[in-house]
Amino acid sequence: MGVTAKRGDYLGNYRRVLTIPGVRRLLLIMFVARIPICAIEMVLTLHVVLRLGHGYAAAGMVGAAGTIGVSVGAPLMGRVTDRFGLRATVAVTTIGYGTYWLTAWTLPYSALLVLSFAGGLVALPVMTIGRQSLAALVPAEHRKAAYSLDSVSVELGFMVGPALGVLVATRVSTVAAVIALGCLIIVSGVCVYVLNPPIRAAHEENPLDLIRPPRRSWLDRRMFAVLVISCAAVFSLAGVEVAMVAALRASGQVGMTGVVTVVWCVASVTGGVIYGALRRTPRSMVLLLLLTGLAVPIGLAGDQWWALCLAMFPSGLMCAPTLAGTGEETSRLAPPAVRGEAMGLQSSAITLGAALGAPLVGLAVDRFGAGWGFAASGLGGLLIGSLALRGAFARRPPAAGDYQLAAGEGPTA
Repeated sequence: MGVTAKRGDYLGNYRRVLTIPGVRRLLLIMFVARIPICAIEMVLTLHVVLRLGHGYAAAGMVGAAGTIGVSVGAPLMGRVTDRFGLRATVAVTTIGYGTYWLTAWTLPYSALLVLSFAGGLVALPVMTIGRQSLAALVPAEHRKAAYSLDSVSVELGFMVGPALGVLVATRVSTVAAVIALGCLIIVSGVCVYVLNPPIRAAHEENPLDLIRPPRRSWLDRRMFAVLVISCAAVFSLAGVEVAMVAALRASGQVGMTGVVTVVWCVASVTGGVIYGALRRTPRSMVLLLLLTGLAVPIGLAGDQWWALCLAMFPSGLMCAPTLAGTGEETSRLAPPAVRGEAMGLQSSAITLGAALGAPLVGLAVDRFGAGWGFAASGLGGLLIGSLALRGAFARRPPAAGDYQLAAGEGPTA
């Protein structure tokens, strides 16, 4: 009977999460809103190379400028959300980011390089909004499943978004693809504005919870560890992607890049579904060790596309669980009054990991080959993650769910 109960309860967390009012609608709108965001890098690269006539390095510089802008703007937008509400942030970012993308096709390269940073500052924070709203809608004991669904949504977005971007850019034009991004971003922003999902749970709306605590009271070694783990995980993922493309190009199978990417995403989705259904899960640092450690030997499989699919699958299984785990821990460690800023900091950490992983692993690939690129992805992630060892295994917060002040801690301590 006990075994039957456990089997029947395997997907119970997902059922309970999806029956919570507002969760299904939020997940659906966040998935749709993430599709254009996931397509941005690919469309921007094709526009700079095909329309403006510059090289891939120049396209990378535009992407890097936007990445830096997002890294700086994410915590600032999160703070605006904490202070003025979600609709204020969505209005500013929808107008600002939508205008940038609707006019980007008219810009010469030099202006695009500068305005890419400015656009990143006011990027529509759909990644942050989804996680913050889930923390408000879902009780703490079910957030693991909720964040697993969110991570699965992100993976699906990366499967759909770039493919659609390439399709429009190559079959119609890069100008049409850029304008389409602007339109979709504006539509997404309007939908989020109308939906206006909560950013705090009902029990977090009392005056004491709305008092903004000093940053040092919550940005402690535990939160620092979560941010570092987020950065390290995405460093490894970005590096593996670069090494994968290099390996397929070296073997003359670059046309199979999409197939390998889809298999990799399927592995991540599978891992995310399993992670959210488990009753007890390992800490984020353990998941990071598995993610990066399994990435190191991928290069030993060779450069055939089917071999890469098999070799990348185990590491891919750890992708969504690691990101879901860090999202859950961020929501747990952050006080309600600063949860938007905390989620923004995590978004910045993720963006920083991607910005560091691609070029640094690219250097390893150029110097030593694609096989060593996989090793550099895993070892680099392990090295960054080692900075979080002290905080990663620190005692968890006193509550099993939301942030609570321990005895002797708090704004006045």
